[in-house]
Amino acid sequence: QVQLVESGGGLVQPGGSLRLSCAASGSIFSINAMGWYRQAPGKQRELVAAITRAGNTNYADSVKGRFTISRDNAKNTVYLQMNSLKPEDTAVYYCNAEGYSGSLFSLRSFGSWGQGTQVTVSW
Repeated sequence: QVQLVESGGGLVQPGGSLRLSCAASGSIFSINAMGWYRQAPGKQRELVAAITRAGNTNYADSVKGRFTISRDNAKNTVYLQMNSLKPEDTAVYYCNAEGYSGSLFSLRSFGSWGQGTQVTVSW
């Protein structure tokens, strides 16, 4: 089992910044891709940003130039720095990780989600 725990959400005014963190724990052998998704009320969950173990990144068009994803492989942690926040960024943000758990001779693939953290951008 691999668990993801997010932190850093909250209420911020338009134009402000927040930094989300997501730490993975459990029987981790390696984590390949890590990413952030968000789901606003009445909308489908959408990809915000993703990063590979090598550091290659991918962003939704709506956040390019404002959000930055990064990761610390030694800490099994992924971050999302969100700047110039807009009201339309309001959503529950979920962390996702995919990789392998177990030991070298007993590997199992996994895909895990965090519990979500609320980000509200409002006056």
